[in-house]
Amino acid sequence: MPAAVAQRSRVLTALDAVRDPELDEPITTLGFVSSCVVSAAGDVVVRLRLPTYFCAPNFAFLMVADAYDVVAALPEVRHADVALEDHFASAAINAGVAARAGFAVSFEGEAVGELDELRRTFITKAVLAGTDQVCRPLLAAGLDPAALTTMTLGDMPPSAQLERLCRRRAELGLRTDPAAPLLVDPGTGEPITGAAVSLHLGKARLTRVGIEANTGICRGMLQHRYATTGAGEEEDEA
Repeated sequence: MPAAVAQRSRVLTALDAVRDPELDEPITTLGFVSSCVVSAAGDVVVRLRLPTYFCAPNFAFLMVADAYDVVAALPEVRHADVALEDHFASAAINAGVAARAGFAVSFEGEAVGELDELRRTFITKAVLAGTDQVCRPLLAAGLDPAALTTMTLGDMPPSAQLERLCRRRAELGLRTDPAAPLLVDPGTGEPITGAAVSLHLGKARLTRVGIEANTGICRGMLQHRYATTGAGEEEDEA
């Protein structure tokens, strides 16, 4: 494999770690990476795109900033040029990310602060959705919901869904060791017990359904807006 091709593959693998904050899916598999060009000298040019011209600028800023961070962190990358195209706020977003200025400075007079709390809100939703993904097969098999209150992460069979749930819990600072309770309040880390189980599971299910519905809508709008396949999708197909 030529060096430039190998470097491009590593860049796209790094971009797999960047998620749409609302959909909790990699920007690569969503098709948000429109192009990725890597020179033999290690100069990387990444262009991002979104389903609509008016996608929320705070969400867009998070994705562009995260994409820059993971690409620039690669040891073989000499220079990273990461930018968003075809978006009403792309000039402010791209200038802010390039200058490492942060969201509040990039949107001075419009933003009231940075996006840490927004990011945490969506990770919390991802934990709820992941809880439903892990628990749903057990409940479908006839397990009494009350039994989930005595179960730990270590009681669960290994799965991609469980690994994903543990990663999101870790991002919130929640326990992920085998003895950690399966059902916890993502805001406090406290175990879910008693009458709260039904409400918690219902909220988890609604959160998952909402995320999956939004993901389907965004995929459809992106495909309608652009005829080309995203760079990350091309890598998956190769």
